[in-house]
Amino acid sequence: MTTALIVIDVQKDFCPGGALAVPGGDEIVDGVNLLMAEFGAVILTQDWHPAGHSSFASSHEGRAPYDVKQMPYGPQVLWPDHCIQGSTGAQFHPDLTTDRADLIIRKGYNPAIDSYSAFFENDHTTPTGLEGYLHTRGITDLVMVGLALDFCVNFSAVDAAKLGFSVTVREALCRAIDLDGSLDAARDGMRAAGVSLV
Repeated sequence: MTTALIVIDVQKDFCPGGALAVPGGDEIVDGVNLLMAEFGAVILTQDWHPAGHSSFASSHEGRAPYDVKQMPYGPQVLWPDHCIQGSTGAQFHPDLTTDRADLIIRKGYNPAIDSYSAFFENDHTTPTGLEGYLHTRGITDLVMVGLALDFCVNFSAVDAAKLGFSVTVREALCRAIDLDGSLDAARDGMRAAGVSLV
């Protein structure tokens, strides 16, 4: 078993009715559950922000959601408050088969820095520990699905490819926010990094 399925941020706040709803985010759940049965290793990621996180627009006076602010680590989209630790919105979608997960990686818990990628915080240097976990299990190939294709899936896939993993993104089991052309840019960036989009 050298292949793992990484299911990214299928949480209530990213589904319709949530604080940062991705259009059609809940439509992928049944397909993701079916796909889990094909993999010996399944890893879930969970956005897990403390209240008042620096990536929230509400933490910056005069700023609105989707504004972009320069942070010490680079430009940061300011989001509506979402996936706050222990909140209902941070929970996985109720129909997601979480029992299949060998590991749940929580990210974005550092109040000073956001974390889109399953591998690194947004400074691109602080690791989550996922790389080491995969290496110690002998996993070399990753299949990624989840939310949102143009942010957390994109950053996770590109980082994984840079780390030497063989990465496939199943686009039918992802949904995107598509903020100012972010979806096309994400697809171009993933392809340039060597990620297979199927």
